[in-house]
Amino acid sequence: MKYLVIVAFVAIIGSLGAALVYMMRGGRNEEEGTAPRKNHMARALAFRVGFSILLFVVVIISYFMGWIQPTGLPLRG
Repeated sequence: MKYLVIVAFVAIIGSLGAALVYMMRGGRNEEEGTAPRKNHMARALAFRVGFSILLFVVVIISYFMGWIQPTGLPLRG
């Protein structure tokens, strides 16, 4: 489960970085003279949001199935 969470966080940060690159480029590559490719930044951010929701759902399901256990501080009685 640890590896799944690590991979998910790397994918989330990677898509956020990709959105930053698309935002900084402005959607156009002037050197090639091609038409602007729209929606790349929005697609990258949508992937990040969707993957974050998927990770949250997987963690909740894993908790209810008993695959992971909470390891918080013990309560004093």
